[in-house]
This record gives sequence, structure tokens and C-alpha cells, in this order.
Amino acid sequence: MTSPLESKAFAVMSEATGGLKNPEIQAWKEQGGKVVGYFCSMLPQEMFMAAGLLPFRMRATGSTGTDGGDSYFTNNNCTFVRHCFSLALEGGYDFLDGLVVINSCDQIRRIYDNWIRKVDTPFVEIIALPRSSGPDQVTWYCEEFERLKARIEEHFEVEITPEALREAIQVCNETRRLQRELYELRKKASPPITGAEALSVMVASTAMPNARYNVLLRELLDDIQGRELEDSYRARLMVTGGILDDPGWIEAVEEVGGLVVTDGTCFGGRLMSCDIDEEADPMQALAQYYLADRPSCPRMIDTQVKRKNFTVEMAREFDCDGIIGEKMMFCDMWQVEQFMMTMDLKEEEIPFLKLEREYVTSGTGQLKTRVQAFIEAMGK
Repeated sequence: MTSPLESKAFAVMSEATGGLKNPEIQAWKEQGGKVVGYFCSMLPQEMFMAAGLLPFRMRATGSTGTDGGDSYFTNNNCTFVRHCFSLALEGGYDFLDGLVVINSCDQIRRIYDNWIRKVDTPFVEIIALPRSSGPDQVTWYCEEFERLKARIEEHFEVEITPEALREAIQVCNETRRLQRELYELRKKASPPITGAEALSVMVASTAMPNARYNVLLRELLDDIQGRELEDSYRARLMVTGGILDDPGWIEAVEEVGGLVVTDGTCFGGRLMSCDIDEEADPMQALAQYYLADRPSCPRMIDTQVKRKNFTVEMAREFDCDGIIGEKMMFCDMWQVEQFMMTMDLKEEEIPFLKLEREYVTSGTGQLKTRVQAFIEAMGK
């Protein structure tokens, strides 16, 4: 077995990934800082940073049940939504000073409806996300950002200046460049980091100040120089799909011989594939990046070909033997996407395994069996 990754920087990141109110957030709050949660990677964390707020990507890490959420959501709502709302009712997000929701899907949209009625969070806002990514939609999304900016300024009594936005964009672009450096190392025949470890690193970026994260990631990149995985993996795999913030799920895949060397998820490869234009008007640049430039999810109806090309290019670039498509149960958008991806990848002659999952990873036996059979079917 591969020896544990001995790195103080990685230990800090793992702790941030493994819980909600981690030491980094606690330190921020103790210094008088405010934290704003946000659903969906298509919301601009740079805007929160420019307001002096700490953005926190919403997860339900540590949830053990959906009893509370089940009173407000039906059983055919995805368990991510139900776990999140259950934690909210239990006070699991009491460290939040605000929450911003986006209509990324109908299930997330319903969180807003229930949250404003049942959870005592000082600032709760929702913005509209277009369904396509053309110039008119970018203009629309920029107007939504302007409205959100005004609400943040009014509630938190701050001013979000163009200079502060540019500074935040520069810091986040540095995060993306460092993350791409990490992924470059995963192209090696013997990468220095497992897929589960890499996911811990990526999730940590959404749960601590970005400047602090950048320092840690630089340290980690130095720490893993010369490290090579000891396991003899049978196949190099890519994972694509929606929300996946649990390194334990990737670890289960890797325990049966599949090394995850890249991904196309909204906590991973889609977060950092390109930078925001630092020379353009910052609000326009944010709208252009989040809506049109970065790889989208199936929420955007005009970008399926772009997503397919992104997936195929990543698989080729990282020398993947096959692709695993994971999706939350009852996620209609990813259901359709996986159907189309099945046909696309068959044409490209790339093996593809579709897997449904609940939000909380438990009972990994079936997962391991299916992945092992997938690897064996590829002749590995």
C-alpha cells in the first residue's frame, strides 16, 4: 500500500475537507471575520472576498441522516439537498453569516424557499442563472452579479470596489494555477498523489481563505516532489459528474486497482481549467468566466459538445484507460448527460461506467464490485 502523504500542509487541508467548521474558519471568526456560504461553483467567490467575507462552498460533510430534511423534501429529491437542510435545521451551519443560493437546479432552488422560513441566517439571497452561455446571457448574468453586489454592500455595510475585485481575481487565479500544477503531476506514469488525496486538496480550497490556501498548496507541491505511489494500479481512470466532495468515494475506487488521475467534477477539474481575465472590467470578467469560459455542467443546455470535448481531451491528456461517470440519485440533468456521454464516448472508443450514488458514502462493497468488473472488462 502507498504510505500516507507526510505533509503538514496536506494535514491542514485534509482537516478542512473532513469537516465543516474547521480550524481555518474558526480562526477567521475569532478575528471578527464573517463567512458566507454559497451553493454551486458558478457563483463568484471573488465577490465575497472583495467584500472582506470568507466564501464557504456548501457541503453536508459529517451528516448522518436526512430525517429533518425529509420533512421538507420528498424522497425523490437528491440526498445532497436533504442532508444539507437536515444539518441546517440542526444548527450545523451556525457559523454562517450569510448564504447565497443559485437556481442551478430545482432541488437547490427549493433549499432557498425552505431556508428563509426555517433557518435563522442573517443574510440569504438567491440569484438567477441563465440556461445558455451566449453574449446576451453573459450580460444578464453580469446584471445578476451587480444586484448581488448591491445587496452584499447594503447588508454588510461594505463597499466592493473594482480594485478589491481585481485583487480577489488575482488571488483566485493564483489558486487555479497552483491547482493546475498539481494536476500536471498526476499525468506522470507514477503520480505523486492519489485521486483521493487530490480531491481533499481541491475541496479544501472552498473552505478556507484563498491566500492561506495558496501558501499551503505551494508547500504541498514542494513536499510531494520525488514522491511516487507504491501501489501497482491496474488502470488510470477519470471521474466525471456533479457534486463529489468525499475523498472516501475515490478511495474506494482506488482500493480495487483504479487510480483516479483526473476528473471533470465541480469540486475538481472544472474549478480551475482556465483563469479569469485580469485586464477586463472585473464584473464583466466574472460573468464571462463563470457562465461562458469555464467548463459547465448540464445546467447549461448549449454546451454539451463543449463538455464532451473537455472530457475527451482530459482523458487523452492524462492517458486514462476509462472514465467513471458518477451522479447523485434523482439528478435529472446528469441522468440526461450520462446518456449522451455514453454515446459520445462509445464513438471515441473510451470505456465508460455509469454509477449512481447517495451523498453520504456508505457500504462501498457494491461500488468496489462494479469498478473492479469495469477494470477487468477493459482487460486490465
